[in-house]
Amino acid sequence: MQAEALFDLRGKIACVTGASSGLGRFAATALAGSGAQVIGVARRAGSLAAWRSETDGDTALVAADLSDRTGLPEVAQRIADVFGPPDILINAAGVNTRQHADAVTPEMWDLTQNLNLAAPFFLAQAMVPGMRAKGWGRIINFASLQSRRAFANGIAYGASKGAVEQLTRAMAEAWSRDGVTANALAPGFFRTELTAPVFADAALARRHANQTCVGRNGEPRDLLGPLLFFCGRASDYVTGQVLFVDGGFTAK
Repeated sequence: MQAEALFDLRGKIACVTGASSGLGRFAATALAGSGAQVIGVARRAGSLAAWRSETDGDTALVAADLSDRTGLPEVAQRIADVFGPPDILINAAGVNTRQHADAVTPEMWDLTQNLNLAAPFFLAQAMVPGMRAKGWGRIINFASLQSRRAFANGIAYGASKGAVEQLTRAMAEAWSRDGVTANALAPGFFRTELTAPVFADAALARRHANQTCVGRNGEPRDLLGPLLFFCGRASDYVTGQVLFVDGGFTAK
């Protein structure tokens, strides 16, 4: 097999949640640019439409609130109705309420766990039969530094992302024999809508950069290679793994 074929996504159908902003939007654009048919999924229809208008390739939109667990089967069907059952599922949608442990409410806890943890599982559960029928599929979850590190005001988010790491291993155990691999990307500090409060504090952003081995915070382009690796044939024998794309933050 030629090296370029290992990363070739032409003929593949990809669903990317959280495609309206941040790293989800970057992932949706990157997969479309790599030849996949991409369905972008997010709550904000206007932001999704803006993404599509700025993106080359074969793309479509599904506006949905993924924090509503009861609606996920219908959302999965709407996604499959666009181009057919997806080959690739990127679970990038997420929320971080940044509340101190003393201030977390049941409502905010449930919102965080539903969007960050339940939605990736139940969407994957709904899409795996289509992948199994093809004998090939890719599930890429978004973990976090907080999958393994405790940060201030991050108890609900950290709990969800720690669970995403284990969810990824459990998905791999359940479905890899059917040709469906499951892996996770754990980004370091990237400037996105979700991390805007961090980057609004220049001293804090610099402190995080200094914590890395490479001496800077992440740029979206830093995620491209790892993302395409997990999506393509290059990762055929890789499953149940979490790749920290953090400039060495967790190495120190």
